[in-house]
Amino acid sequence: MIEKLIEQFSELDDPRCPGKVEHRLIDILVIAVCAVIACAESWEDIVLYGRSKLGWLRQFLALPNGIPSHDTFRRVFMLIDPDAFEVGFTAWVGALATPATPGEPEVVAIDGKTLRRSFDRGRDLAALHVVSAWASEQRLVLGQRRVDGKSNEITAIPELLDTLALENTLVTLDAMGCQKAIAQRILERQADYLLVLKANHANAYAAVQRHFEQHCFGRGATAKPVFDAFDESHGRRVRRRVFVCPEAATLEALGEWPGLRTVLAVESIRSINGSGKVQAEIRYFLSSSAGDPQRLAQAIRRHWSIENCLHWVLDVTFREDDSRVRDPTAARNFALLRKMALNLVGQDRSTQSSLRAKRKKAAWDDDYMQQLLWG
Repeated sequence: MIEKLIEQFSELDDPRCPGKVEHRLIDILVIAVCAVIACAESWEDIVLYGRSKLGWLRQFLALPNGIPSHDTFRRVFMLIDPDAFEVGFTAWVGALATPATPGEPEVVAIDGKTLRRSFDRGRDLAALHVVSAWASEQRLVLGQRRVDGKSNEITAIPELLDTLALENTLVTLDAMGCQKAIAQRILERQADYLLVLKANHANAYAAVQRHFEQHCFGRGATAKPVFDAFDESHGRRVRRRVFVCPEAATLEALGEWPGLRTVLAVESIRSINGSGKVQAEIRYFLSSSAGDPQRLAQAIRRHWSIENCLHWVLDVTFREDDSRVRDPTAARNFALLRKMALNLVGQDRSTQSSLRAKRKKAAWDDDYMQQLLWG
């Protein structure tokens, strides 16, 4: 894994003046990745790790002038072109990921996250917001793109899609990504889409709502769900029913949606233990896939793995929301370092320990760190 990472990032342009370079760019990148695996959360932490592991690092890095200072790390990551850095990351992950096959599509969930403490009021800079792509089955971060402060995720999502290898995958998006242009872009990438339909698409939403009320939820409805199960966890009991209606894709109000072949409805009925309160909610989805209805039902649940297995892990295990890296470029590049570390640690199957425990073990045990890096 580390050899492929070095291969990809050796082509990254060094933004520093050639005559004043004391430390190789690839050495700085590899030290930073290893340090973040080992629980580093700041430039000072990265330097502390490097100096503590100097002898071990010299087994595979040149380090002609030892470990760079924290100012050097900070300055380099402020100068590295984040677009090029993200392109290299996506190429590296592409070499690690297993290609999807027809009939068994990988669910690629796309969603945004704000790095809450990356704002800088003194420079009138808002907190960094990035959109990430997550392969839910392989548990790999596939890529990220920054959301411009003057726009929203709708503009960043197509840019992210264009960088990914999406053949034979099923791309899932929440209501923000439910746009005809985004659906078309996904189809052009030889993938299928599964999008949440919300009431802001008034005509389409009303037509779909009437169709499912008549055929699935209303009195006398005969349609049967493809999925019907109870779930008891977190102090509540939830019944979920999923209805898949290919015929709803022919509704006139949905005529302009490219490649639409299936419409789904998910009914969730929740009861909170001991409260006596019952809540019911119905959500609707549009999909270009005409595959196994059971797989579509599973894909809806898998979409939320980007929240539980990526965003939650970044916040709780990597303490991303507490990071005070404020420079926009450095914050964006540091966010990518965390995703590199997550991919490397997450692929280890040699132990059932938690991600937090694996990172601590890598910090203490050089042999285990080497196992993570070389696979």
